[in-house]
Amino acid sequence: QVHLVESGGGLVQAGGSLRLSCAASGRTLSSYAVGWFRQAPGKEREFAAAISRSAGTTLYADSVKGRFTISRDNAKNTVYLQMNSLKPEDTSVYYCAAVAGPNLPSTVSEYAHWGQGTQVTVSS
Repeated sequence: QVHLVESGGGLVQAGGSLRLSCAASGRTLSSYAVGWFRQAPGKEREFAAAISRSAGTTLYADSVKGRFTISRDNAKNTVYLQMNSLKPEDTSVYYCAAVAGPNLPSTVSEYAHWGQGTQVTVSS
């Protein structure tokens, strides 16, 4: 079983940047597609970005496209989410999730393993 731990969240002003990290242990992350999701208070968890096992394919929600970049370093067993031009509406708890196999899903139910989340707060 893969264990995921997110880090890098914090408080940033609108227009600023943050880089989130998702570090894996227990299993090599190269066998898993990895997604980033976010959940604001009172709202459902929503998809933000995902990356395939080999990093050959990425997927983004329209709301973050052009501002967020997902990448991975399989040698470090870590996936990153670079977030630029942050907006107050990006404020959420950000979760990374992993699923074994070749597919690149974008829904919560398709991911089997989840981290505990990291808070991102963007002030106006």
